[in-house]
Amino acid sequence: MPSSLARVAFLALMLVATRPALADDLTDFNAAAERVESHNRVAIGYLRTGNGDLASVELERLRAAWTQMNNEFAGKWPAIFKDSAYSVKIRTDIGTRLVTADLLLTSNRLDGARQSLTAIRKDFYDWRNSAGIKVLADCIFDANAAMDALMIYNVADLDWSKPDTALGVHTKAEAYSTKLDECDAMAGSGVRENPEFRRLVDGVRASMKFIPQAIAEHDTNLLHRVLIELRSFDNLLAFRFG
Repeated sequence: MPSSLARVAFLALMLVATRPALADDLTDFNAAAERVESHNRVAIGYLRTGNGDLASVELERLRAAWTQMNNEFAGKWPAIFKDSAYSVKIRTDIGTRLVTADLLLTSNRLDGARQSLTAIRKDFYDWRNSAGIKVLADCIFDANAAMDALMIYNVADLDWSKPDTALGVHTKAEAYSTKLDECDAMAGSGVRENPEFRRLVDGVRASMKFIPQAIAEHDTNLLHRVLIELRSFDNLLAFRFG
Protein backbone atom coordinates (compact mmCIF):
# COMPACT_ATOMS: atom_id res chain seq x y z
CA MET A 1 0.00 0.00 0.00
CA PRO A 2 2.69 2.52 0.91
CA SER A 3 4.51 1.79 -2.36
CA SER A 4 1.30 2.44 -4.30
CA LEU A 5 0.78 5.75 -2.56
CA ALA A 6 4.37 6.67 -3.25
CA ARG A 7 3.92 5.83 -6.93
CA VAL A 8 0.79 7.98 -7.16
CA ALA A 9 2.56 10.83 -5.43
CA PHE A 10 5.50 10.51 -7.81
CA LEU A 11 3.25 10.55 -10.88
CA ALA A 12 1.35 13.57 -9.55
CA LEU A 13 4.63 15.37 -8.96
CA MET A 14 5.80 14.56 -12.48
CA LEU A 15 2.52 15.85 -13.93
CA VAL A 16 2.80 19.13 -12.08
CA ALA A 17 6.43 19.47 -13.12
CA THR A 18 5.72 18.69 -16.77
CA ARG A 19 2.84 21.08 -17.38
CA PRO A 20 4.78 24.30 -16.76
CA ALA A 21 7.62 22.96 -18.93
CA LEU A 22 5.25 22.41 -21.84
CA ALA A 23 3.74 25.84 -21.31
CA ASP A 24 7.22 27.38 -21.18
CA ASP A 25 8.16 25.58 -24.41
CA LEU A 26 5.15 27.06 -26.15
CA THR A 27 5.75 30.50 -24.66
CA ASP A 28 9.34 30.42 -25.86
CA PHE A 29 8.21 29.20 -29.29
CA ASN A 30 5.63 31.99 -29.63
CA ALA A 31 8.20 34.57 -28.55
CA ALA A 32 10.74 33.29 -31.09
CA ALA A 33 8.09 33.19 -33.82
CA GLU A 34 7.07 36.76 -33.01
CA ARG A 35 10.68 37.91 -33.45
CA VAL A 36 10.71 36.34 -36.91
CA GLU A 37 7.26 37.63 -37.84
CA SER A 38 7.97 41.15 -36.64
CA HIS A 39 10.83 41.47 -39.14
CA ASN A 40 8.72 39.77 -41.82
CA ARG A 41 5.82 42.18 -41.55
CA VAL A 42 8.12 45.21 -41.55
CA ALA A 43 9.85 43.90 -44.68
CA ILE A 44 6.44 43.35 -46.31
CA GLY A 45 5.47 46.91 -45.40
CA TYR A 46 8.60 48.35 -47.00
CA LEU A 47 8.06 46.27 -50.12
CA ARG A 48 4.45 47.43 -50.32
CA THR A 49 5.67 51.04 -50.46
CA GLY A 50 8.45 50.22 -52.92
CA ASN A 51 11.37 50.77 -50.53
CA GLY A 52 13.66 47.94 -51.59
CA ASP A 53 16.72 49.18 -49.65
CA LEU A 54 15.01 49.13 -46.26
CA ALA A 55 13.26 45.87 -47.16
CA SER A 56 16.68 44.34 -47.84
CA VAL A 57 17.93 45.36 -44.39
CA GLU A 58 14.83 43.92 -42.77
CA LEU A 59 15.13 40.71 -44.78
CA GLU A 60 18.63 40.20 -43.35
CA ARG A 61 17.24 40.59 -39.84
CA LEU A 62 14.41 38.23 -40.71
CA ARG A 63 16.80 35.52 -41.87
CA ALA A 64 18.94 35.95 -38.75
CA ALA A 65 15.87 35.61 -36.51
CA TRP A 66 14.72 32.52 -38.42
CA THR A 67 18.18 30.92 -38.09
CA GLN A 68 18.21 31.70 -34.38
CA MET A 69 14.75 30.16 -33.95
CA ASN A 70 15.81 26.96 -35.71
CA ASN A 71 18.97 26.74 -33.62
CA GLU A 72 17.08 27.39 -30.41
CA PHE A 73 14.53 24.65 -31.04
CA ALA A 74 16.69 22.16 -32.92
CA GLY A 75 15.39 18.71 -31.96
CA LYS A 76 13.03 20.09 -29.32
CA TRP A 77 10.07 21.74 -31.02
CA PRO A 78 7.06 22.03 -28.66
CA ALA A 79 5.23 18.73 -28.17
CA ILE A 80 1.91 20.34 -29.11
CA PHE A 81 2.98 20.17 -32.76
CA LYS A 82 2.02 16.52 -33.04
CA ASP A 83 2.07 16.41 -36.83
CA SER A 84 5.84 16.49 -37.18
CA ALA A 85 5.69 15.91 -40.94
CA TYR A 86 3.61 19.08 -41.34
CA SER A 87 5.98 21.03 -39.12
CA VAL A 88 8.97 19.87 -41.17
CA LYS A 89 7.18 20.91 -44.39
CA ILE A 90 6.36 24.35 -43.01
CA ARG A 91 9.95 24.93 -41.87
CA THR A 92 11.26 23.82 -45.25
CA ASP A 93 8.79 26.08 -47.05
CA ILE A 94 9.79 29.08 -44.95
CA GLY A 95 13.47 28.52 -45.69
CA THR A 96 12.74 28.24 -49.40
CA ARG A 97 10.61 31.37 -49.41
CA LEU A 98 13.40 33.35 -47.72
CA VAL A 99 15.86 32.33 -50.43
CA THR A 100 13.30 33.17 -53.12
CA ALA A 101 12.52 36.55 -51.58
CA ASP A 102 16.21 37.41 -51.45
CA LEU A 103 16.73 36.50 -55.11
CA LEU A 104 13.69 38.49 -56.20
CA LEU A 105 14.65 41.48 -54.11
CA THR A 106 18.19 41.42 -55.49
CA SER A 107 16.77 41.49 -59.03
CA ASN A 108 14.48 44.39 -58.00
CA ARG A 109 11.30 42.33 -58.39
CA LEU A 110 9.69 43.82 -55.31
CA ASP A 111 6.18 42.48 -55.87
CA GLY A 112 7.48 38.93 -56.18
CA ALA A 113 9.59 39.31 -53.04
CA ARG A 114 6.58 40.64 -51.16
CA GLN A 115 4.49 37.65 -52.27
CA SER A 116 7.15 35.28 -50.93
CA LEU A 117 7.23 37.01 -47.56
CA THR A 118 3.44 37.22 -47.40
CA ALA A 119 3.38 33.46 -47.89
CA ILE A 120 5.63 33.11 -44.81
CA ARG A 121 3.01 34.95 -42.80
CA LYS A 122 0.47 32.34 -43.94
CA ASP A 123 2.93 29.55 -43.10
CA PHE A 124 3.15 30.65 -39.47
CA TYR A 125 -0.64 31.02 -39.35
CA ASP A 126 -1.14 27.49 -40.68
CA TRP A 127 1.58 26.09 -38.43
CA ARG A 128 -0.09 27.35 -35.27
CA ASN A 129 -3.55 26.54 -36.55
CA SER A 130 -2.51 22.90 -37.08
CA ALA A 131 -1.89 22.69 -33.33
CA GLY A 132 -4.94 24.70 -32.25
CA ILE A 133 -2.83 27.71 -31.25
CA LYS A 134 -3.94 31.27 -31.92
CA VAL A 135 -2.05 34.46 -31.14
CA LEU A 136 -2.81 38.12 -31.86
CA ALA A 137 -0.98 37.98 -35.21
CA ASP A 138 -3.33 35.20 -36.34
CA CYS A 139 -6.40 37.17 -35.30
CA ILE A 140 -5.17 40.17 -37.27
CA PHE A 141 -4.52 37.84 -40.22
CA ASP A 142 -8.21 36.85 -40.05
CA ALA A 143 -9.20 40.51 -39.75
CA ASN A 144 -7.17 41.33 -42.86
CA ALA A 145 -9.09 38.61 -44.74
CA ALA A 146 -12.39 40.09 -43.53
CA MET A 147 -11.23 43.50 -44.77
CA ASP A 148 -10.39 41.98 -48.16
CA ALA A 149 -13.96 40.68 -48.37
CA LEU A 150 -15.35 44.14 -47.54
CA MET A 151 -13.14 45.85 -50.13
CA ILE A 152 -14.98 44.18 -53.02
CA TYR A 153 -17.52 47.00 -52.60
CA ASN A 154 -14.89 49.65 -53.27
CA VAL A 155 -15.99 50.16 -56.88
CA ALA A 156 -17.03 53.35 -58.66
CA ASP A 157 -20.10 51.80 -60.30
CA LEU A 158 -21.54 50.06 -57.24
CA ASP A 159 -25.09 49.06 -58.06
CA TRP A 160 -27.28 49.92 -55.07
CA SER A 161 -30.38 48.75 -56.96
CA LYS A 162 -29.35 45.16 -56.39
CA PRO A 163 -31.01 43.94 -53.20
CA ASP A 164 -27.90 42.16 -51.97
CA THR A 165 -25.57 45.18 -52.27
CA ALA A 166 -26.64 47.00 -49.09
CA LEU A 167 -26.94 43.71 -47.21
CA GLY A 168 -23.51 42.62 -48.40
CA VAL A 169 -21.83 45.84 -47.30
CA HIS A 170 -23.54 45.64 -43.91
CA THR A 171 -22.74 41.95 -43.38
CA LYS A 172 -19.08 42.20 -44.34
CA ALA A 173 -18.59 45.39 -42.34
CA GLU A 174 -20.08 43.66 -39.31
CA ALA A 175 -17.82 40.65 -39.85
CA TYR A 176 -14.74 42.88 -39.91
CA SER A 177 -15.86 44.82 -36.86
CA THR A 178 -16.54 41.60 -34.92
CA LYS A 179 -13.13 40.19 -35.82
CA LEU A 180 -11.41 43.41 -34.75
CA ASP A 181 -13.24 43.29 -31.40
CA GLU A 182 -11.92 39.74 -30.99
CA CYS A 183 -8.37 40.93 -31.67
CA ASP A 184 -8.75 43.79 -29.21
CA ALA A 185 -9.91 41.36 -26.54
CA MET A 186 -7.12 38.90 -27.36
CA ALA A 187 -4.33 41.48 -27.12
CA GLY A 188 -2.43 41.42 -23.86
CA SER A 189 -2.59 44.47 -21.66
CA GLY A 190 0.77 45.70 -22.94
CA VAL A 191 -0.46 45.70 -26.53
CA ARG A 192 -4.05 46.73 -25.82
CA GLU A 193 -2.83 49.84 -24.02
CA ASN A 194 -0.19 50.61 -26.63
CA PRO A 195 -1.03 54.08 -28.00
CA GLU A 196 -0.51 53.02 -31.61
CA PHE A 197 -2.67 49.91 -31.24
CA ARG A 198 -5.40 51.97 -29.60
CA ARG A 199 -5.22 54.62 -32.32
CA LEU A 200 -5.63 52.02 -35.05
CA VAL A 201 -8.40 49.99 -33.41
CA ASP A 202 -10.32 53.06 -32.26
CA GLY A 203 -9.78 54.63 -35.68
CA VAL A 204 -11.43 51.64 -37.32
CA ARG A 205 -14.39 51.89 -34.96
CA ALA A 206 -14.79 55.59 -35.65
CA SER A 207 -14.73 55.03 -39.42
CA MET A 208 -17.17 52.15 -39.15
CA LYS A 209 -19.83 54.52 -37.84
CA PHE A 210 -20.18 56.00 -41.34
CA ILE A 211 -21.00 52.67 -42.99
CA PRO A 212 -24.72 52.75 -42.04
CA GLN A 213 -24.98 56.30 -43.43
CA ALA A 214 -23.39 55.27 -46.73
CA ILE A 215 -25.80 52.34 -46.98
CA ALA A 216 -28.89 54.37 -46.08
CA GLU A 217 -28.04 57.12 -48.58
CA HIS A 218 -26.59 54.79 -51.24
CA ASP A 219 -23.59 57.08 -51.13
CA THR A 220 -20.84 55.38 -53.13
CA ASN A 221 -18.38 58.25 -52.64
CA LEU A 222 -18.77 58.15 -48.87
CA LEU A 223 -18.40 54.38 -48.87
CA HIS A 224 -15.25 54.69 -50.98
CA ARG A 225 -13.69 57.19 -48.56
CA VAL A 226 -14.54 55.02 -45.56
CA LEU A 227 -13.18 51.85 -47.15
CA ILE A 228 -9.93 53.54 -48.13
CA GLU A 229 -9.53 54.79 -44.57
CA LEU A 230 -10.36 51.36 -43.15
CA ARG A 231 -7.87 49.69 -45.49
CA SER A 232 -5.19 52.11 -44.31
CA PHE A 233 -5.86 51.23 -40.66
CA ASP A 234 -5.98 47.54 -41.59
CA ASN A 235 -2.62 47.67 -43.38
CA LEU A 236 -1.03 49.43 -40.43
CA LEU A 237 -2.39 46.82 -38.01
CA ALA A 238 -0.81 44.11 -40.15
CA PHE A 239 2.43 46.12 -40.43
CA ARG A 240 2.78 46.62 -36.67
CA PHE A 241 0.95 43.75 -34.98
CA GLY A 242 0.11 41.12 -37.63
